[in-house]
Amino acid sequence: MWLLNSSIGRKLIMSISGLFLILFLLFHLCMNVAAVFSGDAYNMICSFLGTNWYALLGTLVLAAGVVVHFAYAIMLTLQNRRARGNDRYALNARPKGVEWASQNMFVLGVIIILGLILHFTHFWYNMMFAELAGIEGLFEPADGAAFITYFFQGNIVNTVLYLVWFAALWFHLTHGFWSAIQTLGWNNNVWMNRWECISKWVATIICGAFAIITIIFYLNGAGASCCSLILVD
Repeated sequence: MWLLNSSIGRKLIMSISGLFLILFLLFHLCMNVAAVFSGDAYNMICSFLGTNWYALLGTLVLAAGVVVHFAYAIMLTLQNRRARGNDRYALNARPKGVEWASQNMFVLGVIIILGLILHFTHFWYNMMFAELAGIEGLFEPADGAAFITYFFQGNIVNTVLYLVWFAALWFHLTHGFWSAIQTLGWNNNVWMNRWECISKWVATIICGAFAIITIIFYLNGAGASCCSLILVD
């Protein structure tokens, strides 16, 4: 089947799965914005999703999208290395007009996957999985606002790790978004530059908003810690 065996088919699958993951990021971002303005509103969303069949189905589809995207990234990377042969060992300067992100998409992807593992360990495991398995934790599984506060309040390590993750995601999206559009054929001489500009805006809005939310929760926790120290003194 050409969709699985040809390089064009693999790029097509990778592009579609990548665009799907971008849509999920936008949805997830909307949830996190709600957490900044109202913990109760965020918890209401968490309760609505919970462990209902559509939430479980959505989680499985998301996981499948990540696996498919990363698996095809590995296949395409190995294919490109085989095609280059011994040339891949040559120390050549980055070609003019080629973005840094374009040459380092796989490395950026690995960082993003590691960030996802960290995120699932922090949140998904303690929320949806805990509710499914009946595990008692520090907070109720539906109290997502408490989880966010707990993991970021005054915790510089978690905050920095997530900011590094968002930075890698930004570089990945700035190239990946317009590259996916190009693979799908939704471009021409006029729109190519526009799609590249749109990619940077989309990446900046998504990753910048996630970073700001993380910093807000860190500063809120740090401020609360300082107030506690002052009261104790």
